[in-house]
Amino acid sequence: MPNRASSYPFWLGGVAASLAASCTHPLDVTKVRLQTLQSTPGSKVSTISVIRQSIAKSGFRSLYTGLSAALMRQMSYSLVRLGAYEEMKARLSRNGKPSYLQLLAAAGLAGGCGGIAGNPADILLVRMTSDVTRPPEKRYNYRNAVSGLVNLIKEEGLRGLGRGLGTNTARAILMNASQVGSYDFFKAKLLNQEVPLTDYRLRDNLVLHVVASCLAGTFATTVCSPADVVRSRIMAASGNLSPITVLVSSLREEGPRFLFKGWTPAFIRLGPNTVLLFVFFEQLKKFWSATH
Repeated sequence: MPNRASSYPFWLGGVAASLAASCTHPLDVTKVRLQTLQSTPGSKVSTISVIRQSIAKSGFRSLYTGLSAALMRQMSYSLVRLGAYEEMKARLSRNGKPSYLQLLAAAGLAGGCGGIAGNPADILLVRMTSDVTRPPEKRYNYRNAVSGLVNLIKEEGLRGLGRGLGTNTARAILMNASQVGSYDFFKAKLLNQEVPLTDYRLRDNLVLHVVASCLAGTFATTVCSPADVVRSRIMAASGNLSPITVLVSSLREEGPRFLFKGWTPAFIRLGPNTVLLFVFFEQLKKFWSATH
């Protein structure tokens, strides 16, 4: 890995995240639809049932609904969170090897910046992917991310771009710290470790990147699930809702298990997404360093 963030462009992380999101978008769609479905205690809404319902209503292409918003999100949210983290890490490294606490703080700060930058695209993504679960008269019917952004500003004003900003920023801080921060932690801890029952030692290569990113994806899914569910419900709503209102009403109607609603599709999506993100990112950095 390069020692200086300036050895590759700031936007490289956004490109890697966009490539990963293009592969895992159907899983993200399923996660959001599952999170925004209101259910009562005792009722069972599974990942498979949501997928089947989506395909039955709108066909297989419905699982790619909101892809333009997903790419807009990655080129704002992920571009900032990854680029800012790499820059902070490079600056911290100039004074010696940074501690894990410093890296965790840097990842959290970068994640917060990314959450603010990507909030409008996040709103569009949630609305576009959850539209099929709404009654026809309550659907947003955004054609794409650009037209959705225009409609959002027209109907709700510039303040509408900040819907769910607090929850989204908190979730972004948790996500970047638990995903990017833990990836660096697992990668450092696993480097040169011997694989059980073999003589193979993990090197800084594709195998290490996959293993470390799998662990990071599992950790990040669990840490971020409560904030992710509340964020999705606030952004999907048409009225003004506070995180406390959503939290209290959902706990009363559905019980505490709602905080981890959609964990399975979130993990199924975030696990491969995290692996692809870091594999693409590592390879893009190596390619850029080799060609510039």
